[in-house]
Amino acid sequence: MLKPFVLSLCLITAAGSAVAADPVTDAMQKTYAPYRVALFKTNNKAQEDSRQAVLQAQQGWARMAAEFGANPPAPYAGDSEFGASLAAVSKVYVKALEEIERNQLTEAHETLEEVRDIMADMRRRNQVVVFSDHMNAYHAEMEHLLSHGEKLLAAPNGMLELTAKTGALDYLAGRLKTEAPAGLQQNEEFVGLLKSVEKSVADLKAALFAQDAAKVKESIGKLKGPYSRMFMKFG
Repeated sequence: MLKPFVLSLCLITAAGSAVAADPVTDAMQKTYAPYRVALFKTNNKAQEDSRQAVLQAQQGWARMAAEFGANPPAPYAGDSEFGASLAAVSKVYVKALEEIERNQLTEAHETLEEVRDIMADMRRRNQVVVFSDHMNAYHAEMEHLLSHGEKLLAAPNGMLELTAKTGALDYLAGRLKTEAPAGLQQNEEFVGLLKSVEKSVADLKAALFAQDAAKVKESIGKLKGPYSRMFMKFG
């Protein structure tokens, strides 16, 4: 019988997987499932679950490197940085595990964020686009609002600046809907989580249009939860 953590991870893998156009991207996406769990668990300060998830991601990455590292197939065949990227991800997992062992889960979370960027860069160099790239684009804009929104709101023309940035976030939320694979668009859980993300952006827009600074701050703070739930399952 599967342990609860392993069972939940299997369900996440099944829900978030999609057939890729090439074996490397497909293998990369399979390792992404435990990686997403690791990000979620480190963020929630769950030490043992974080360790298990990183170990699974690390093992999957090692299998992929062993299979494709020496002779990657198209479209990665001509990528002179392919091996270096494989090694870079491996180093991140080693560092994150060391931090988790020391119960430095905040630091481990920040360390693990590097994997997302390395993998995205690997795909970008080789003209490969997957749904995760649209999730990453939304995440980058959302994090900017979370990190700088309150400071920007207090600046001259801050409400207008935030309105413009929220327009970008609204556009990227729309891309999550239009660029989702057909299987996800027909998945009731995905649709429900996406609606929560869309509502969080709509609430922020409404607060900005009302020029209600307190409500704007509150709405910015509510952006991360819906995205995180969607990312863990389908990111």
